[in-house]
Amino acid sequence: MSAPIAATTTLAGTDGLHIAAETRGPDGRSGTPIVATTGWANTRSVWTSMVDDLCTDHTVTTWDLRGHGASAAAPPGDYTRAHALGDLTAVLDLAGRPAVLMGHSLGGFLSLAHAVDHPEDVAGLVLVATGPGFRKVEAREQWNESVRTAADGMDLPPGAEEISMHHDAHVIDHLAEVRVPVLVLLGERDKRFAASAALFERDLDVRESVVVADMGHMVHVKAPGRCAGAVRRFMAGLADG
Repeated sequence: MSAPIAATTTLAGTDGLHIAAETRGPDGRSGTPIVATTGWANTRSVWTSMVDDLCTDHTVTTWDLRGHGASAAAPPGDYTRAHALGDLTAVLDLAGRPAVLMGHSLGGFLSLAHAVDHPEDVAGLVLVATGPGFRKVEAREQWNESVRTAADGMDLPPGAEEISMHHDAHVIDHLAEVRVPVLVLLGERDKRFAASAALFERDLDVRESVVVADMGHMVHVKAPGRCAGAVRRFMAGLADG
């Protein structure tokens, strides 16, 4: 087995905005790449412990959302879902296709959205504490208001909260059209997303659901070994067909 290597890159995302990404894995890429997308108000460093484990035998690309971490800030109004998905497309240009899209919270939602719109790019999904959005307008409005309230106490660029808001039901309405294998990871105390995990079990090809005891929303940070082990089993299953 080759020793892991790392390469940090600045990509041109949507509208040419600079997006920071890092790829780690064995010297000489082989197998299906993994692209890991963070949740809102996080940076790619949240994946570090999991990637430390996985990169010995898998190539993993992590990246910072626009306005987060080492990625450039965008003008207010340029934090829409379309902008974020365009940035994810640029990361896939780097990582290679088809890839396993692994995402936490907002990152899982963006991964689902890409799988709905571009199924040819996706070999599998790892959904960590993720929801598919909301059908009811009232539920979207409540979510968006909670995001605005949370953003008031965060050190984020003006308008960056828009990236985490929901304005339609596109993903949840087309959820059953996603045909790739899925791994679901959830903390036992993350009750907000437990209903979403049940919905995924019903509508998606879930190969395994892992609920980690005594863990909350940041399960991938607090229990990286458990999460990495589940991802490794999932990847082995994909390789076996």
